[in-house]
Amino acid sequence: MASAKMVFRISSRRVIYAAIVGDILIGATKFVAAAWTGSSAMLSEGVHSIVDTGNGLLLLYGLQRAVARPDREHPLGYGREIYFWSFVVAVLLFAFGAGISLYQGIIHVLSPEPVQHVAVNYVVLGLSALFDGTTWWLALQNFKGKMRYVDLMEAVRNSKDPPSFMVLFEDSAALVDFLLPSRASIFRYV
Repeated sequence: MASAKMVFRISSRRVIYAAIVGDILIGATKFVAAAWTGSSAMLSEGVHSIVDTGNGLLLLYGLQRAVARPDREHPLGYGREIYFWSFVVAVLLFAFGAGISLYQGIIHVLSPEPVQHVAVNYVVLGLSALFDGTTWWLALQNFKGKMRYVDLMEAVRNSKDPPSFMVLFEDSAALVDFLLPSRASIFRYV
């Protein structure tokens, strides 16, 4: 039984590593686009991607802490630390995402600027969707295993591995987030 849990955790680590690499690539893409276009919104999005990278690192830290051996202070071990660090990541995602969105919204309402370099926005959206889509697929395959797709929500409720479904949910939200601005941008210029 212990070896099955270790195989599962190693697989979860791979998903988290893939998410970190994906977030770094997305951040780099957005920073390059921000430098090229001078867009403060793109710079802000790059910072958001770096925050996502930090969240992945926190999940890895939580996985590392969760396998620590019991000691005098924690006679039952540290297995539940992964839940704490998953909670920290969820709070950070919400707080930084909301804070950056609020800041950008206020800035652009107070000082609106016309959209420039529209093609760069589409390239960034496409590359970001590709990177997040890849990590989403890996997370889905890791979490789903042999179960049917209709059983996924039940599996989330019963899961003892929050990092795997946190990456899946974060990337699902990111993919939906890519679709909305893409559609809005396309309708604006068509």
